[in-house]
Amino acid sequence: MDFNKIIEEIKLLNQFNLNSKLYGIKIHQSNALPETVNAATRLYEKGLIDHIDGGYLTDLGVETAEHAQILLQILKD
Repeated sequence: MDFNKIIEEIKLLNQFNLNSKLYGIKIHQSNALPETVNAATRLYEKGLIDHIDGGYLTDLGVETAEHAQILLQILKD
């Protein structure tokens, strides 16, 4: 298990605004870090986002992002 890859995926999931499904994100390969581009690809392959370069969270992605954001909130306090 590569924890660095998982951390990059969690960081990307935490960029999504969970208050509305109308907000997505766009990963610009020309200026994004390679780690971010690769994390987006893995999240897409896992069915958590609907486009390889970001887009919107799927239903599973929303649930996963909720858990990730709650986890970080708990650990931060």
